[in-house]
Amino acid sequence: MATQSGTKADPQFVNNAVASFIRIAALIVLVMACFRFIQPFFGIVSWSVILATALYPAHVSMTRRVGGREKTSAAIFVLIGLAVIILPTWFLADSTFGGLKDIAEHLRDGSVQIAPPAASVAEWPVIGSKLYEVWDAAADNLEATLNQFEPQLKALSHTAVAFGGSAVIGVLQFIVSVIVAGVLLMAADGGNRLTTKIANNLIGPERGANLVNLCIQTVRSVFKGVLGIAFIQGVMAGIGMAVMGVPAAGLLAGAVLVVAIVQLPPILVLGPVAVWVFSVADPVPATLFLIYSIVVSFGDAILKPMLLGRGVDVPMLVILIGAIGGAISSGIIGLFVGAVILALGYKILSAWVEDGTVPEGEAKED
Repeated sequence: MATQSGTKADPQFVNNAVASFIRIAALIVLVMACFRFIQPFFGIVSWSVILATALYPAHVSMTRRVGGREKTSAAIFVLIGLAVIILPTWFLADSTFGGLKDIAEHLRDGSVQIAPPAASVAEWPVIGSKLYEVWDAAADNLEATLNQFEPQLKALSHTAVAFGGSAVIGVLQFIVSVIVAGVLLMAADGGNRLTTKIANNLIGPERGANLVNLCIQTVRSVFKGVLGIAFIQGVMAGIGMAVMGVPAAGLLAGAVLVVAIVQLPPILVLGPVAVWVFSVADPVPATLFLIYSIVVSFGDAILKPMLLGRGVDVPMLVILIGAIGGAISSGIIGLFVGAVILALGYKILSAWVEDGTVPEGEAKED
């Protein structure tokens, strides 16, 4: 009897298994199709969500100040965000193109003068002798020296043009992201409830709410403690280089921003610039610029403990991999999104590995 009963149950089991497989397969196909269509906008939407999450406390405060008008508060933040993007971009682009134009004019009329290198340059390790030879040749006959490196200069110019096009697209993406973030700020409460419901359905009511809280805290912490500080360093570096008349100050400031995001000291960019300033400027302003560069480079040691939330610190390697991977996959905007998303994944995985649950409020300190 048991065998017959078991035999009769087999077709039902197979039917249920096949039906479950079809449902799961259909769901996977639907999710993949949806992702395919939203993939071009993934970076913009992700950055908009990050911005809205990071700025929500300030939005709440601003809403109270303007008499409870959420739309007015969101519009104020959109205008501020656009100003933060457009004004520095315009300033740095103007200084960069102006500097490049001056260099081109000086090269055209032959008025460029390069000071000969000091004898100590030849004693620098690894690159000293070669650098001294090229530098000395450029000081003697710049045009002939540039002609020797014509293929490399052409490749560099193509790279610069490609980077410039990518930068323009990145700025447009940031502008769209700021506008979308303003819309999300007005729907923040509903978005939080929807996210919490989804998390509750996936991992349970209590753990779902804790997961959402951990995600919010991590996003805000990384936004302020990593991206915010990097942005400040990039802008300050750009202002300093523009004041000193450094050519292509905008591009160099962008390099400082990238270096700071991947958690490397900006002195890697500002150091060679300071050396160049010493070769063309008087000792006093050159020394002041060097001191300024050191302060900008290592100012994060003071700002980071103030801005990076307690208990949600993320290893530098995680930020580095996220920023570089994001930049490779999604361009300039991916540089920011990748760092935040990978940091978020790291904190969630750490909480799960630690005790199998998502801690309430702050993540446990390491």
